[in-house]
Amino acid sequence: MSASAAKQSGLGLGLFSLALGAAEVVAPRRIADFLGLEKDSSASTVIRAFGLREIAAGILLVRGPAFSTNVWNRVLGDAMDIGALLLALRTTSKPRNVAGALAFVGSVTALDLWTAQALDAETGRALPLDHGQTDMRKR
Repeated sequence: MSASAAKQSGLGLGLFSLALGAAEVVAPRRIADFLGLEKDSSASTVIRAFGLREIAAGILLVRGPAFSTNVWNRVLGDAMDIGALLLALRTTSKPRNVAGALAFVGSVTALDLWTAQALDAETGRALPLDHGQTDMRKR
């Protein structure tokens, strides 16, 4: 993947995070119902918290789509989502919907990993360089 394509992917992932996070913050009960977690009183709170995390990740990526650290942040969030969905499989009334959500998150995780690794390979650094800082490869 070229640096330009990786940066565009990072920006796209940032915009996706903002949209997904907004949905999770605005409609956590609907998402919980879709996942068959209507009887789990904490599901809406967890979904809303995950939405706030997505919004934060989106802001970081929109501000710095070329920095792999921002994409690796999404990968960690994906791991949290996968863990929560695996736990949801134990109590859901709609296991097919949860399995579909797991497949979707797995696909997005693959894109996140691909983008983060491409940015790492292209720039050789994870964070933007400020004046006076040295390249992380030299440390």
